[in-house]
Amino acid sequence: MINFKIFHLAKQLPSEWDGLVAHDIFLQTTYFQALEGASPNNISLYYVGVFKDETLVGMALIQRVALYLKDMFRNETDSPFVESFKNAVSKLLKGNVLVAGNLTHTGQHAMYFDAKSLSQQEFLLQVYQAMMQLKKEIKTKHNKRIRMMMFKDFFQEDPIHNYRHLFKEQNIHKVSVQPNMIMEVKNKWKHMDDYVANLTKKYRDRYKTARKKAKDVHKIELQLDEIHRHSQTLHKLYKNVSDQAKINTFILPENHFYSFKNHLKEDFRVFAYYMDNKLIGFYTLILNNTHLETYFLGYDGEHQYKNQLYLNMLYDMVSFGIEYKYPNIVYARTAMAIKSSIGAKPKNMFIYMKHTNWIMNTLLKYIFKLMNPKQDWKERHPFKS
Repeated sequence: MINFKIFHLAKQLPSEWDGLVAHDIFLQTTYFQALEGASPNNISLYYVGVFKDETLVGMALIQRVALYLKDMFRNETDSPFVESFKNAVSKLLKGNVLVAGNLTHTGQHAMYFDAKSLSQQEFLLQVYQAMMQLKKEIKTKHNKRIRMMMFKDFFQEDPIHNYRHLFKEQNIHKVSVQPNMIMEVKNKWKHMDDYVANLTKKYRDRYKTARKKAKDVHKIELQLDEIHRHSQTLHKLYKNVSDQAKINTFILPENHFYSFKNHLKEDFRVFAYYMDNKLIGFYTLILNNTHLETYFLGYDGEHQYKNQLYLNMLYDMVSFGIEYKYPNIVYARTAMAIKSSIGAKPKNMFIYMKHTNWIMNTLLKYIFKLMNPKQDWKERHPFKS
């Protein structure tokens, strides 16, 4: 017999949970505890365990997110007509969303099942049934209506797309989203000099210029007590970048990076940039087994352009990946052009989504495309052929 159980805290999870998801830190209890301790105010966490008889064979992270789409999708160049349409649509779509996925990180890090114990169809049906139960519970306990349901972030080659008929039966739409930028670290790169030598002259000159502009910037890795001491500044620098995004579904709390370092230990790294003893920028990394995952960053706008802080951060992430022999670096979405210029490649991603109002659900694919227009950018090719 296959059934599911919903848990509300990481400490309630079965003891065998971590053993089943040892391959992905984003599905492990230490990560959940870090996120519970510093989750955005508008995100609530639920965990679904899928059991075959009494044996845990699958799991899913479900997030309830309070969204107001006018704040979520921003474009200052919209025409008055488009802006008026967005305002009208936002009133219809605002509210609570259930996501089988993790809004705070790009990629499919929310669902896993043992393919030897049950089929993907059986697993997906259990997750969907759990979401429907949560929908009822949230209405009963919190008097909040779930407006949308979403299965988040699947690569084009993910086998989940073989089961589109299951989503179609429930009127759940497949929608394309911004790609995940991933860089392959070549085996022949033993040191950063090897990476630089592999660049074409144009991009090698760009690398040298960026490094020269940041010659007065000093970088150090922050440890737990230092992250705690600088929490307010780190949060301010993060907000400087976050507030510039056209799409933003949440704001991290001030203690977020401290909570992650406290729980993830050496699997979470924070690197800070100083100039004249002033903290002017930082970036974070999550070490996920064979994947180096870039996480949130921040910088002082006053120093960003003249010191090319962001570009230097991207190069420093490359250097870390080479030094510690990671086969790839996950740069996530946003800023695709500049990430492409250092060698990251776009990997197409999709989500499945459904509005609980059948009229809005009929129009959802078209509304989503209007509210989240495809970015026009040109892929760069920085390496010698």
